[in-house]
Amino acid sequence: MKTWSRRTFLDRSTKALAGAAGIASGLGSARAESGSRPGKPAQKPAASDKVRVALVGCGGRGTFVLDTFLRLREVDCAAVVDVDDHRSAETAQNVAKERGRKPDTYRDFRRALDRRDIDAVIVAAPDHWHALQTILACQAGKDVYVEKPLATSIAEGRAMVKAARRTNRVVQVGTQQRSAEHFQEAVAFVRSGALGRLRFVRGWAFLDWKGSIGAPADRPAPDYVDYDLWLGPAPERPFNPMRFHHNFRWFWDYSGGLMTDWGAHMVDVVRWALDGEPVSAASTGGKFGYPDDIRETPDTQQALIAFPDFTLLWECAIGCGVGPWQREHGVEFHGQNGILVVDRNNGWEVLAETDAFAQSERVYRLTPKPRQPVSRDYDLEHVRDFVSCILSRGTPVADVEVGHRSLIPTHLANISYRLGRSVRWDPAREEVVGDPGAQALVGRVYRTPWTLPAD
Repeated sequence: MKTWSRRTFLDRSTKALAGAAGIASGLGSARAESGSRPGKPAQKPAASDKVRVALVGCGGRGTFVLDTFLRLREVDCAAVVDVDDHRSAETAQNVAKERGRKPDTYRDFRRALDRRDIDAVIVAAPDHWHALQTILACQAGKDVYVEKPLATSIAEGRAMVKAARRTNRVVQVGTQQRSAEHFQEAVAFVRSGALGRLRFVRGWAFLDWKGSIGAPADRPAPDYVDYDLWLGPAPERPFNPMRFHHNFRWFWDYSGGLMTDWGAHMVDVVRWALDGEPVSAASTGGKFGYPDDIRETPDTQQALIAFPDFTLLWECAIGCGVGPWQREHGVEFHGQNGILVVDRNNGWEVLAETDAFAQSERVYRLTPKPRQPVSRDYDLEHVRDFVSCILSRGTPVADVEVGHRSLIPTHLANISYRLGRSVRWDPAREEVVGDPGAQALVGRVYRTPWTLPAD
C-alpha cells in the first residue's frame, strides 16, 4: 500500500486522487443496479408525439415535480388529481398559464387512470396511497413516477415491483440523487475500492426547518375536501389539520416519520454504493424534542442496521440542523484508507486515514480529495431519465426494485422502534425471522373496501 508523509500529504491535499479518470469511467456501473429492462420496443407514447401525464397529489412536492416535467417540451399535462379542490384548481390554473391549456381536474385518481390518452402518472399523494395508486396505474397501462418513500410497508413495496414487472411498466422512484452527477461520482469512488475495506457507514438527517406541529383539536373536514377518499386504505380517524397534507408523514397510519422520509434518500445512497441486504435492525428514540405535540413518529431516532459486511448507523432529529461533519444530512463511508462524505448541499470529499507515528511523521493512507462541486438541476435529469425510458422501455436509474430494496432497512428500523426490540431479517424470503409480531408489521391492513391487489 502506498503511503505519504505529512509533507507529501500537505503538498497533495488540494489535488485530485490519481486515477480519477478511472473513477469517472465507473459511473456507468454506479448509475443503476441492473441492466436494460426487457419490454416492448421503443414506441411513441401517443399520437400527438407527446408524453401526456396526470399528476396525483397537488401538494408542494407534487406541483414541483409536475413543473419539472413541464420543462420538457415533449411532455403535456392532461389531468391533475387531488381530494382538495382548492389544490387541484390552483394547479390546473398554473399549468394553463405555463402551457396555454388547462388540464382536467378530478378528486378520484381512478378517473385519470381510465383515460386512454394518458401515458404516465406522477404519484405524489401521501405515502399510504403510493402502493395502490402505482399498482392500479400499472394495471391500467400507465408508466409511473412515484415519489419517495416508495411504500409504507415492505409487503406493499414488493407488490409494486411485481405489478411493474407483470405489466411491463416503467416505474421510477423519486430518489433524485440517482441522477445527480456528484452523487454518481461519490458512489463510483466508493465502489472503486480506493477507501479500502469498508467497515462502517453513517447516514443522517438533522432538520432544523421542521419543528413542532402543535396539538390542535379534531374538527370537521372542509367541504372542499373528500376526506374519506384521502384516508383511502388507512384506518378511519377524525379529521385533524395536523394529520393532513404535509404533516401526514408524522403518523404511522400514513407514513414512517423521518426514518422513511429522509432515510429513503440517504439509505438509498448507501445501498447504491455497497449493495447488500440488511440482516438485522435495532432502533431507539422518542419524542424528546417536542413531547407535547400530536406527532406519533419519533422526533429523535437512531438505528443500527447490520449488513453482512458492514454496519449502518442512521441518526435523525427534527428541530436540529447540525449533524456529523457540520452537514444537516449526508452519508459517511468509513474505509480503512479514508472517509468519504457526501450530501446534496456541500458535494463530496475524501479525508485520509492515518497510520501510527513513525519517525515523527504521520503516514497518510491515501491522498485526500477536496470538496467537489454540487450537481445542479438533477431533479430535471431524474425526470428526463424517466421520460426517456418511457420511449425506450429501458430501466430508469431509480427503478422500483431499487426503491423497494433501499427502503427495507428503514422499515425494519421502524418495526424495531415500534416493538422495542431488535429484529432479524431473511432477505431472500423478505421475512422477519422468529418473531410473528414483527412479521405482522411487514405488511399492513387496509380499510374496507380497499385491498392490495394480489399476484
